[in-house]
Amino acid sequence: MEGQFGPGVPQDDFVNSARSITLTTDSLLAQFGRYFLVGGGAFINDFALLYVLTEFGHLHYLLSASLAFLAGTAVNYSLSVSWVFEHRSVDNRMHEFALFALIGILGLVFNAALIWVFTELAQLHYLGSKMIAATLILLFNFGARKALLFSAGPGAKRSALKQSNA
Repeated sequence: MEGQFGPGVPQDDFVNSARSITLTTDSLLAQFGRYFLVGGGAFINDFALLYVLTEFGHLHYLLSASLAFLAGTAVNYSLSVSWVFEHRSVDNRMHEFALFALIGILGLVFNAALIWVFTELAQLHYLGSKMIAATLILLFNFGARKALLFSAGPGAKRSALKQSNA
């Protein structure tokens, strides 16, 4: 049946495609792609805040980087549990968020260290250093969060959104 979504586009196919974009997924590649998009949005905000705090707020670049990095944690968490990951390994949401934040704090420490190494030792501009550090931290955060919080191991539960649509 052709629907209101254009000639040759069956309505059911369009609705199913839209559902697959909005629901969580079990596919590791899809999860990484979504995590990349979520992280990409957070990175844009992080990068902009780093620039504003350093250039206009006159804060040291490492303090600016730390504040900017922490600013995205709550948004990243909410998007990760609602859209990116299929399974949740921790029952208690406060514990889950605490572990999520702890991984973020470890990432923050690595982030600051990497920015310092690339800026002070490799003599790169601090924004170039941030780009390299952000790429490495993306891989660290995804791997750690997937393994510790969102794996399909024993006792893992499907996200509430997925359960309601199963």
